[in-house]
Amino acid sequence: MNEKEIGELRRRLRADKCAVNDLYGCFVNEKKEIVSSFRQPLGMTPSDDVDAVLQIMRKALSGTPGKNLLTLPFSTEQVMDSDEHRMFSALRTRDAQSEPAIQALFEQTAACLSMETAYLILLAQDAYDVPAAGRDGPDGESADVFTYCLCAICPVKETRPALGFFPSENTFRSLLGNRVISAPELGFLFPSFDDRAANIYDLLYYTKNSAANHPEFIEQVVRAAVPMPADEQKETFNGILENALSDACSLDLAVELRDAICEQIEEAKETHADEPPVVSKKDVSRVLRRCGVAEERVEAFEREYQETFGAADLPPKNIVNPKQFEVATPDVQIRVAPDHSYLISTRTIDGVPYILVRADSGVAVNGMQVQIVGETDPAEGSPEE
Repeated sequence: MNEKEIGELRRRLRADKCAVNDLYGCFVNEKKEIVSSFRQPLGMTPSDDVDAVLQIMRKALSGTPGKNLLTLPFSTEQVMDSDEHRMFSALRTRDAQSEPAIQALFEQTAACLSMETAYLILLAQDAYDVPAAGRDGPDGESADVFTYCLCAICPVKETRPALGFFPSENTFRSLLGNRVISAPELGFLFPSFDDRAANIYDLLYYTKNSAANHPEFIEQVVRAAVPMPADEQKETFNGILENALSDACSLDLAVELRDAICEQIEEAKETHADEPPVVSKKDVSRVLRRCGVAEERVEAFEREYQETFGAADLPPKNIVNPKQFEVATPDVQIRVAPDHSYLISTRTIDGVPYILVRADSGVAVNGMQVQIVGETDPAEGSPEE
């Protein structure tokens, strides 16, 4: 799913737009025990509460694709004949046969999911009359009906008792702690909404924390391969480059590679591309060769990449931060605006390697403007020369 398709469904999750009739829920305590489950008709729920519930469900469709929103594919064998795919297919049916599947989801989740607090599983079913896409977006005519389920798994935290004042009674008294539903920690959409139609071969998985995607849920409930967390992708990718290139992994090469990846991000933004940009093994190899890296080292990079990521491409924002350029040593961190990376260079002076930062004017130390005072490099001559 791309950002446009995700946004289309997210905008739909409002009381006056969606066709969600009931909200299914299950409360699991800290001991992984199902305390209660419920089915709450939204038509009999106060409008403010409905808005609050749908706001929580929308958050399970938030974040960055490839980082917080991950595509989990089902194999052909799973789609043809597997208990897990039958369960997910039944979850969206909006009829009596969905209730055993919902109960199975609750039980499997409670049995495997590790959370630090009690949590609430919320599940909604919707049927979306997908408008036909015109030149300027949906034109209002229904092209198909997309039936889907959306699940949000939310930590439930207990607030501390507090002292409250009641003006109508002109008195104060203690308020007991309450259980408050937090934003979702994880969730999913099934089926995927690809090309604005149902794709039963994919499930869209949401994780609030891109560094910890709850692999136990993916393995035991979805029964899919666990994708490498987004934060780990950057560290692993950098490690592959360092191992393969060794001393050829220079500052200039790092800047060139970063600029190439940022150009992909910017080009996709400017062209409003439907599909998110990706960084492939071939893209990186092309930059390495352009920087004069020896062919055997390029091949070493390709081998290590293949062993680690296979044929997968990587989201560029998982590899670089386009809003930040940083150079660090164990003792010093240097951050500059991304479009001013040329201000940093390296040089060896008297056998000692240095990182040099060009400083023409506007130098401040702890907020105080200072002047750079020092000797002129004899190789560069005096200012008068």
